[in-house]
Amino acid sequence: MSNSNAKGDRRERELVNELDGAGFAVMRAPASGSATERELPDVLAGDGERFYAIEAKSSAGDPIYLTGEEIEALVYFARNFGAKPRVGVRFDREDWYFFHPGDLYTTDGGNYRVKKETALAEGTDFAEFVGDSEKVTLEEIAVDDGGPDREVLAALARGDLSVEDAAEML
Repeated sequence: MSNSNAKGDRRERELVNELDGAGFAVMRAPASGSATERELPDVLAGDGERFYAIEAKSSAGDPIYLTGEEIEALVYFARNFGAKPRVGVRFDREDWYFFHPGDLYTTDGGNYRVKKETALAEGTDFAEFVGDSEKVTLEEIAVDDGGPDREVLAALARGDLSVEDAAEML
């Protein structure tokens, strides 16, 4: 096993342990060369509400590339299994970030790419992925009293207010 494979393997185990710690039932796919011709996702995880099929990739800092076949196999498996397909990426000294395959940048050759800055700016972080820090919705904020907050929400719904302005007023 080459050094980068060993590192990827370790990263994958870390992800499995983190998901386990967050209350998910987790399974790693067997090493490649398994029973089916089609590639299996690296990790399956579910907590009774959320079910994920995850293709996990790590990199020191270079962009992470996935082949069209990898993404196709992930989406195929996830759909038939009843899970949400996700690509998990981890760059050195950063946390895991997750993407829906449809949100990944597609190269001219039909492959997929994730740059480190894209992961940090647009990826779903681990806490949000496992549901620890779901973004609080405006409805949840306003539930308390039904007072002026309702008007703010109504204005937001009509498009008279930006989300930022509404959040400040609430």
